[in-house]
Amino acid sequence: MKPVIPAILLVGVVVLAVILGSTLFVIDQAEQGIIVQFGEPVGDVIATPGLHWKRPFIQEVRRFDKRLLAWDGDVSQIPTLGREFIVVDTTARWRIVDPLQFLRSVRDELGARTRLDDIIDSVVRDIVSGADLEEIVRSHDWDVDVEDLEDETLVREDVALEKPKMGRERLEQQMRIAASRLMPELGIELVDVRIKRINYIESVRRQVESRMISERQSIAAKFRSEGEGRSQEILGEMERQLRQIRSEAERQAEEIRGKADAEATRTYGAAYGADAEFFAFFRTLESYRAMGRNTTLMIGADAEFFRYLESTRQP
Repeated sequence: MKPVIPAILLVGVVVLAVILGSTLFVIDQAEQGIIVQFGEPVGDVIATPGLHWKRPFIQEVRRFDKRLLAWDGDVSQIPTLGREFIVVDTTARWRIVDPLQFLRSVRDELGARTRLDDIIDSVVRDIVSGADLEEIVRSHDWDVDVEDLEDETLVREDVALEKPKMGRERLEQQMRIAASRLMPELGIELVDVRIKRINYIESVRRQVESRMISERQSIAAKFRSEGEGRSQEILGEMERQLRQIRSEAERQAEEIRGKADAEATRTYGAAYGADAEFFAFFRTLESYRAMGRNTTLMIGADAEFFRYLESTRQP
């Protein structure tokens, strides 16, 4: 009998532990819970963190997160008011504010995300299809100095640069307000709706890329044309300055030559005046040297040119 008593006590302790384990539960600070009995909620929402009690085996606890939860929609292809087909990627933030209503309407977070897919995607499609592309892309406070923009990117005159009437932020607010109308029946508060990404569909993207390439090529051609014009202007100015420098140099050279010739003339004149006979003799010798060898002259024997030659023959 003695060995049987410890076994009974051990079994009793195990059963007690199982009962206590199924009776006690803990609610975390980031959670809120509802006790469910046979699939139906019992009592109020348990929002106080700490240790709580429930009936063992017939009751269970459904836990719901208090924190902000993320929702990311599927990428959708939507036409704008101007019939430009764009790809829109949307995200939202939401929280569970009425766990009892949440449990009755969508059961869990998976069911809530399914309902959010239907509601938010529908609202986004309606608002995007009723707005122009500029309103979706630009902000309401978007502003630009046209003169600076033209200086930077050579924007064409037909590009619309008006300030958006609503802008992307206000469209996102409309999405949140429209989708929030259906949230109370789900026990959900929709905190924010944002457009993460906007892009053209593949066919339109290729057209836009071709248009951008054409515009860049046009801008490059304009830059080249302006560069060629500036180059010709610089070369013309260089040629003008070069001609001016050459002209000034030639003028100075002529002045120097004139001064040199005048100085030479004065020197010759002074030498001629000092000894006219010697000067005549020297010039005649210079002319003899200039004729060179094998030179034939047809002149008279009594010509003045032979005066000094004849004088050398006299004894």
